[in-house]
Amino acid sequence: MSDAVIVGAVRTPVGRRKGSLATVHPVDLSAHVLRALAERTGIDPAQVDDVVWGCVSQVGEQSWNVARNAVLAAGWPESVPGTTVDRQCGSSQQALHFAAATVLSGQADLVVAGGVESMTRVPMGSSVAGGMPFSEQILSRYRGVEGVAEDSPLPFNQGVGAELIAQRWRLSRSQLDEFALTSHEKAAAAQDAGAFEAELAPVALADGGKFAVDEGIRRDTSLAKLGELPTPFRPDGVVTAGSASQISDGAAALAVTTSEWASRHGLRPLARVHTAVVAADDPVAMLTAPIPATAKALRRAGLGIEEIGVYEVNEAFAPVPLAWLAETEADPERLNPRGGAIALGHPLGGSGARIMTTMLAHMRDNNIRYGLQTMCEGGGMANATILELL
Repeated sequence: MSDAVIVGAVRTPVGRRKGSLATVHPVDLSAHVLRALAERTGIDPAQVDDVVWGCVSQVGEQSWNVARNAVLAAGWPESVPGTTVDRQCGSSQQALHFAAATVLSGQADLVVAGGVESMTRVPMGSSVAGGMPFSEQILSRYRGVEGVAEDSPLPFNQGVGAELIAQRWRLSRSQLDEFALTSHEKAAAAQDAGAFEAELAPVALADGGKFAVDEGIRRDTSLAKLGELPTPFRPDGVVTAGSASQISDGAAALAVTTSEWASRHGLRPLARVHTAVVAADDPVAMLTAPIPATAKALRRAGLGIEEIGVYEVNEAFAPVPLAWLAETEADPERLNPRGGAIALGHPLGGSGARIMTTMLAHMRDNNIRYGLQTMCEGGGMANATILELL
């Protein structure tokens, strides 16, 4: 029976907005992780059947099929194709799903999945400039629903969605701030222990320096500091910039093949893509779909939540993983053990692959058999993936 296995995973350190990666073109950032992946795994780029790349804001420097441009910038053979995927924040997690399905079906032997986002150089929302992506038929369907702002280019707002989730699950400002602080503390501890080093491909900079560590971690934050931040989405709200993911720059890549092909070419499988699903939920609250996606993944896998040794639930906003915990009754000690997007950052199209790379490293370091990743996405969707350590 055929399977889909990951034989390599690598990521850049995540840069803050206008931080260390601000001078790096997103195509070059993508090319960097492609080269690093080939070097670390020993794969021959000429044998790559396709590169499937996630990217959300596909305009400007991220337009014109960033996947194909990354292949060319990496110096890989012109025979290697590429395609770019947009499933909003889950774009590169979806890229992994497509890669796994492609090798499982026998349409390809080796596919590279990953993604990129330079939110410094291509700001979030750039792709909607000059046009309303929601037609009157959509607006009429949700007219009058709490949280819909029809006078905005984006009438469905993720920040408002986070507030709606906090309201529905009765999450307080102090709970969100405490979760945010814990994210920074976990990430700082992981960084200090060298837990990220094996997955990172430091980026050479134009000034001769090298960017080698995630720079979003705020070691000096505190509950007092977080408590002083305003609530931009609702005057009486509970969500702040401190309990939201950071605007970031970064890229990540994973090599996907079958166990049989890996064996024939001297590659070591690290984990099996055990289960891969996508689900959808309320597009106004927008961020709740990780809950049904997780249930769907566990049902298809034939596993219980207690059998999963690590959960990565993207910290788009603190209410998302907190509501997920409440609904799944998962062990909070297994959630985002090395911190999440609140501390490490959220380079939209690259986050799915970044999180997968980090989760896989944690599974290997701690001999964890099953890991589950899920993340909320614009439009009220979510991917969920279960990996099995090999």
